[in-house]
Amino acid sequence: MLLIPAIDLKDGHCVRLKQGDMKEATVFSEDPGAMARHWINQGAKRLHLVDLNGAFAGKPVNEEAIKAIVAEVGDDIPVQLGGGIRDLDTIERYLDDGVSFVVIGTAAVKTPGFLHDACVAFPGHVIVALDARDGKVAVEGWSKMTGHDVIDLAQKFQDYGIEAVIYTDIGRDGMMTGVNIDATVELARALTVPVIASGGINSLKDIETLCGVEDEGIMGAITGRAIYEGTIDFSAAVKLAQGEGEESGGDAQAPS
Repeated sequence: MLLIPAIDLKDGHCVRLKQGDMKEATVFSEDPGAMARHWINQGAKRLHLVDLNGAFAGKPVNEEAIKAIVAEVGDDIPVQLGGGIRDLDTIERYLDDGVSFVVIGTAAVKTPGFLHDACVAFPGHVIVALDARDGKVAVEGWSKMTGHDVIDLAQKFQDYGIEAVIYTDIGRDGMMTGVNIDATVELARALTVPVIASGGINSLKDIETLCGVEDEGIMGAITGRAIYEGTIDFSAAVKLAQGEGEESGGDAQAPS
């Protein structure tokens, strides 16, 4: 199973938010490229980038930081990117920059026609991110709840030709209270495309639990605050996710 470090970008810096609140941002690094290299050196096989300013502005804002990360990564591993992707021109530009997958969230829910067009224009490069609380989808940085059932919407988008679904339980993201395994498995079982779990990973035990349900269709998990604060030793977690290691303690602080 892939363990994917999140690099959230705000004002050109690497940060983490608590429950999507831009005012609750902790800066972990002012050098996004160095942060990307750090996680690769720790064993990352994919990176998950989020343009947080872009997500709120509805257009790319941290493109220079994104380019710096892609330049640092080169051809080593794939990079997936979300935040502020609202039109086909933006997708084309990011793919030209070297991003492997674009992640579409709010725009997929609010303008599904755009998502459909993106899947047709850029097959193999589109991932959908669905954030939910109690099975209902939220949009616009979690500030608005919709009446959409997350499974129904995911199945609809699957038919468009998406590559995967990133599923976040927004009641747990950034809170390090553990992954909502039941909801993640329920979604994965309802789909034929893989699910990437996100939100709440707090310990190697969470990784172990996710590995136990990998066969249900869960291809990976995104982790952020826990690896930045040293709650999880990322290198040990990668080994565990790949079936190479046993659960162990130890901290591995990210560079500043």
